[in-house]
Amino acid sequence: MAQFQVAAVFSDHCVLQRNKNIFIFGYGSNGVSVQVALFDKNDSLLSKNSTKVYGERWEVQLEPQIAQEGCKLEIEKKAGADACTATTTEGTVKITFTDISIGEVWLAGGQSNMEFELQNCTEGPEALAETKNPNVRFYYTNKIAWKDEHFYEAEKNTCWQTWDSEYKKSWSAVGYFFAKKLAADLGCTVGVIGCNWGGTSASAWMRKEFLEKDDELRTYITEQIEGTKGKSIEQQCKEYDDYEKENAIWQEKCNHLYATVSGITWAKVQEELGACPWPGPRSCKNPYRPTGLYDCMLSRILPYTLKGVIWYQGESDDHKPGMYYKLFSAMIDNWRTDWHDDSLPFVFVQLPGNRYEQDKDFKHWCFIREAQAKIHNTIKNAWMTCALELGVFNDIHPKAKRVLAERMEQNALANVYNKLPPEKALSPMLDSTLIIGNKMILTFTNADDGFVLHNDEKTLQEYKTVEQNQGTPVPEDFTGFEIAGCDGVYYPAEFAFGGTDGKLNTITLMSKKVAEPRFARYAWYNYGPATVFGKNGLPLAPFRTSSADSQAATEHAEIQQIMTVAN
Repeated sequence: MAQFQVAAVFSDHCVLQRNKNIFIFGYGSNGVSVQVALFDKNDSLLSKNSTKVYGERWEVQLEPQIAQEGCKLEIEKKAGADACTATTTEGTVKITFTDISIGEVWLAGGQSNMEFELQNCTEGPEALAETKNPNVRFYYTNKIAWKDEHFYEAEKNTCWQTWDSEYKKSWSAVGYFFAKKLAADLGCTVGVIGCNWGGTSASAWMRKEFLEKDDELRTYITEQIEGTKGKSIEQQCKEYDDYEKENAIWQEKCNHLYATVSGITWAKVQEELGACPWPGPRSCKNPYRPTGLYDCMLSRILPYTLKGVIWYQGESDDHKPGMYYKLFSAMIDNWRTDWHDDSLPFVFVQLPGNRYEQDKDFKHWCFIREAQAKIHNTIKNAWMTCALELGVFNDIHPKAKRVLAERMEQNALANVYNKLPPEKALSPMLDSTLIIGNKMILTFTNADDGFVLHNDEKTLQEYKTVEQNQGTPVPEDFTGFEIAGCDGVYYPAEFAFGGTDGKLNTITLMSKKVAEPRFARYAWYNYGPATVFGKNGLPLAPFRTSSADSQAATEHAEIQQIMTVAN
């Protein structure tokens, strides 16, 4: 007989979503009656509902409520005969949660740049020194990737944290700054549910059924099956446990080298220590396995009522950039299905610039960014936040997080809450192209006020240096814009803002080397200068005018240990 319990995501200090049906859920013995009641700060009843446990799980919906503080939630298991099994249930059990806020709830999902902790970001010390309550609360989903006995015991210790908590230093920096700004702009408490893990593919956050719908996406499953063929669960677990011990020792030595040997390269580190063992063997216990974190993290909080999702991920799918559009859109469909919300908002980050000096420019992140832009253009209620200029050379984890988080908040404020004109909160994005003679005229959305040029000399010099070291020097006439004819060979393009018709949202390209232009692109590199911005202050989103230019990403960088962050 299953022990009666409320899902761990409910606790004192939890935040419930305002103005939507509120899902309350948990576990218990089949047929047991459950009653849930929500009270305001004066102990007046706001909503009550009851249900029975079916298949060891129960779920209740409460009526929508306005934003308020100091509420109380009571969940009561009723004593009496079990209608389904004709047995006598245990006595009445009442569980009470207090100091509940009704406000806005957002899930902070993705990999290490969403996981990146407040205490480690550039703005962290100043933020943590603040004594004023920012009206932000945080719940971190139990971060264990295998459901053993330890998993359930650890889950019981999870709870919602307030600004008074000593653990606020470990909150997602992006999640915190997003929520803090949103709470101030909306005038209510904002709750963040952290559900992220460094180094993860989007496939780790999906149900098997959604990966199996498509032949290409199914490769994530088949590769896992092939990698564990013939191995028992016990053998897989032992192999992964042995790897974790080996990796901990390796990482400690690696950190020591980086701390003591100035300018040491990744190649030299591996020469000294041997190949980095991360991410470990394919295993039922490996957190990077497809569907693994859906099962062990996401499913444990479903279907907690949300306003929306902020998402920062894509780095760990750069080995299959051509299928990222399918993968990400399937994941959105999966989550919306399981949250019973076909319009669940997603505010996501388009990957910033990234490159390590020893890497070639494989341009695989260009294709990830292109897929993310396509999601923005084709999937309803999914809005992209461009972060092109916020990347850092030689570091996949930009430590400054406030600007990006607040840029995402403005995106949400405009598109989810309708508090701003969307064109004020979105980057200029390619809308259409027109070829006239030897010129290509590009028109952009979110740029009615025109464009401005920003000097990005530091990034330009980094780009020139690393390309020179790879034997691919940057042309002297480099502008960030490129144009090509039918042969698909790109050359730097001259550009001019505005058109002869007086419209400010156009850019005209031309090159003396291309008499009949067919293709154009901008910022088509993993890491390089971002010089063109809209008058709204946001960077022009990278683009190419057509995928028919035959460009493809066939390789990706081998640096892997930097995809995760230390806890």
